[in-house]
Amino acid sequence: MKRAQRGVTLIELMIVVAIIGILAAIAYPSYEEYVKRGNRTEGQTLLSEASARQERYFGQNNAYVTTDADIAKLGLRNGNTSETGKYTLSVGIENDDGGYTLTAEQEFGDTKCGNLTLNALGMKGNTGSESAEECWR
Repeated sequence: MKRAQRGVTLIELMIVVAIIGILAAIAYPSYEEYVKRGNRTEGQTLLSEASARQERYFGQNNAYVTTDADIAKLGLRNGNTSETGKYTLSVGIENDDGGYTLTAEQEFGDTKCGNLTLNALGMKGNTGSESAEECWR
């Protein structure tokens, strides 16, 4: 009588490893993009809050904050950084921006969207290769 084979052969193990590798190669880039999109939400929130504070400041002082040195006048919770520090806020003036342009500079290597911008006219933008509509969704 022959004994029944027990256990897993090396070929079967290699097939399982290959399948797991293929699934990981497909899933990981999608996961990375999902995380970056979540991080962009933090930058969008920072810009929206700063914009609302700018309008409030304008209502009280008849002027906008237009230099980085004066950002503290807006009274943002974390100064010029987002909740987890993934974005740093800066402010300036550009032609035809309505009074100010806010920029959220990303700190996590998002090359697709880069830095996010929002001006006094409500125009949203970015510095990366992706369109502003894609980055602000």
